Amino acid sequence: MTPGQIVSSLRTLISIRQPVFLWGAPGVGKSQVVAGVARSLGYRLRDIRAVLLDPVDLRGIPRVTAGGATEWCPPSFLPPQGDASGGVLFLDELNAAPPLVQAACYQLILDRRIGEYILPEGWVIVAAGNREKDRAVTHRMPSALSNRMVHLEFDVCLDDWLAWAACAGIRPEVMAFLRFRPKLLHDFDPQSSSRAFASPRSWSFVSAILDAAPDSAVEYGLYQGAVGDGAAAEFMGFLGVWRELPPVEEILSAPAAARVPDEPAALYAVSEALAARAGAESMPAVVEYLGRLPVEFGVLCLRQAVCRVPAIVETPAFAAWAGAHADVLV
Repeated sequence: MTPGQIVSSLRTLISIRQPVFLWGAPGVGKSQVVAGVARSLGYRLRDIRAVLLDPVDLRGIPRVTAGGATEWCPPSFLPPQGDASGGVLFLDELNAAPPLVQAACYQLILDRRIGEYILPEGWVIVAAGNREKDRAVTHRMPSALSNRMVHLEFDVCLDDWLAWAACAGIRPEVMAFLRFRPKLLHDFDPQSSSRAFASPRSWSFVSAILDAAPDSAVEYGLYQGAVGDGAAAEFMGFLGVWRELPPVEEILSAPAAARVPDEPAALYAVSEALAARAGAESMPAVVEYLGRLPVEFGVLCLRQAVCRVPAIVETPAFAAWAGAHADVLV
């Protein structure tokens, strides 16, 4: 499933309090999607790393009551009993936890209780983990636990990631590069000995490195350490094209005279750069310049711009462009 389909599925399953497990390769964004869905529903999120737990941690420790009986004190990371405000109890890396910890989750996941503790109404359990074939640290999930949940396979999707990236402040040159080389969004080979590989998570690292304006002598090494050798080399080549583009200010001030690049990589780059600067005031200049590009790059630019600033669809310049290119917008 694409991230968008995962979001829709989680909303459905959370509404009926059905436990669910997300399977996916390392770095695809499973935790971020769960956190985003909880936030969009107004639910609190309790993020528990199951791999860090011992079997006794879930039940808590015993104490002797005034009557001489023994009762268990539940751990503070579980929602307090009687808390009916609703939330998501997220058991991340559940299948990386030792088998005894997974076994301790049986009753909590199926019966919504563990010992005397009862999970409050309105709380739902979501779990996630890496797949065995990805050579991550995993333990085979017991069938008794597996049968207690709905299982969803998480796949990467460039369009979904770009929509997220536009709202998350990811650098436009990173988004432009991945439009140009979409297969590098997630380039993970479980048989490779490389410590770094391209993934949605590691491209966010690259964006943060760019924000820090690294010294040119170490720039390639930093990207190499984030996304691996091949992806870093291609990205450095793309940055060379990006940095030779006419400044966006120059394009916006003289859209009819500014240079139009010929190379596809440069066209992706200039489209993304314009999308990052598009707004109500700049739309006339943006649309005028896009009229000089192949129409597919105009579509890419304005689609990304609308994700950032939805109000631009109300501008006369956008309406004129959309009317002139209705055939490619259908």
